Amino acid sequence: MKLQIKLVRLNGVLWTMQKSETILIQSSTDVVLVRQAVRQFAVEIGFGLVDQTKIVTAASELARNTLDYGGGGTAKLETLLEGRRRGLRLTFEDQGPGILDIELALKDGFTTGSGLGMGLGGAKRLASEFEIQSVVGEGTRVTIVRWK
Repeated sequence: MKLQIKLVRLNGVLWTMQKSETILIQSSTDVVLVRQAVRQFAVEIGFGLVDQTKIVTAASELARNTLDYGGGGTAKLETLLEGRRRGLRLTFEDQGPGILDIELALKDGFTTGSGLGMGLGGAKRLASEFEIQSVVGEGTRVTIVRWK
């Protein structure tokens, strides 16, 4: 875990990033570690129980997708601060097969595995901001932000 003060630009606005941690996702145990770390970050920046639950649920879905469909990867957690506004940015990245049709993958019920197909779309609904980049044969990066 790194504790640092760093300026970052997000959607054209300059934010202060205070804390970051990167977690390697290689097993189901790592998905649990991501959930625990996200909850800890959310509590530290003052998220209420509902916002904690939303960001932890989204993180769990995305970490599971990183493992199951991307073959493993990383989760980067970052706290953001601008004045009194606080947020948590989570970036999940893998070098898996990528997503051929992102629009289709975001639809509820779509799955290429045995899941319910709620992961990406559900994570998008639970986040304040959602961004996905994927290149077939190279991997996928999903970034979400939840603001307090």
